Amino acid sequence: MKIIAFAGSNSSKSINKKLVIYASSLFKNAAVEILDLRDYQAPLYSMDVEKEIGQSKEAIAFLDNLKSADLLLISLAENNGNYSTAFKNIFDWCSRIEKDVFQNKPVLLMATSPGGRGGKSVLEIAQSNLPRYGADIKAVFSLPLFNENFDAENGKISNEEYDNQLKEIINNFSA
Repeated sequence: MKIIAFAGSNSSKSINKKLVIYASSLFKNAAVEILDLRDYQAPLYSMDVEKEIGQSKEAIAFLDNLKSADLLLISLAENNGNYSTAFKNIFDWCSRIEKDVFQNKPVLLMATSPGGRGGKSVLEIAQSNLPRYGADIKAVFSLPLFNENFDAENGKISNEEYDNQLKEIINNFSA
């Protein structure tokens, strides 16, 4: 099984990237590729820019990676209760190339934040929106209070309850 995993953030210190890396490490016998949205920084989408440059080469490369996956792991950063600009921009570019951006692939959708809601606002938006673009969301996981529930030094969830929750979700994917 090939897994493509990414955080919906372009921060070099993304807590969502830390979460998606940890989650992907829990899959046994899988080839995992971690994408970094900093490698897909297309110009800010507008119809004028699209008319000027055509299809974004970054979006084409991003879509090619998604096409190669058997499973997608996505951990969305929440900015002001919504997608980060970095994710929204590459998503917009990709959707202009191919409506089913997520290729009808099974998706484990996640989010974390330093706050107590754990990115639930962005998860609600994504659960409503992403299936219209080919995301077959099989499970959703939220990790609240990242700094208290994640051991950054060892790269894993430190809260046993949340860790077991995520492991159960992943076991269901593996079954």
